[in-house]
Amino acid sequence: IFTKIINGEIPGYILAENSHAVAFLDIHPLTAGHTLVVSRKEEDYLFDLDEESYTQLHLLGKQVAIAQKKAVSCRRIATAVIGLEVPHAHLHLIPINRMSDTNFSNPKLKMTDAELKATADKIRDALQV
Repeated sequence: IFTKIINGEIPGYILAENSHAVAFLDIHPLTAGHTLVVSRKEEDYLFDLDEESYTQLHLLGKQVAIAQKKAVSCRRIATAVIGLEVPHAHLHLIPINRMSDTNFSNPKLKMTDAELKATADKIRDALQV
């Protein structure tokens, strides 16, 4: 599914990209602004990525996390690498105010298209600053 979003075959709230990775909003977020940074290379396990892909994935993640912190009310941006839910290497960038905000067992937010679009716009605007 991530490759389909990257290729524009299905819609996604794309925030930023580089030659090795794409960042887009999670449509079933733990918190508002929860973002996925996904390798363009379809590799199941993060640590199987080549050095350049791995490095560029994390550099894009840092860039987006700095923008998220400006755009979304939170104390920190947490990073999680789980990798069991989708067999495609990716990072979760989760705006948090407390440790429990990173619990993937928590109910996911049900955000409308308008809310997701507004959140994506705020993060994109913060990337431009």
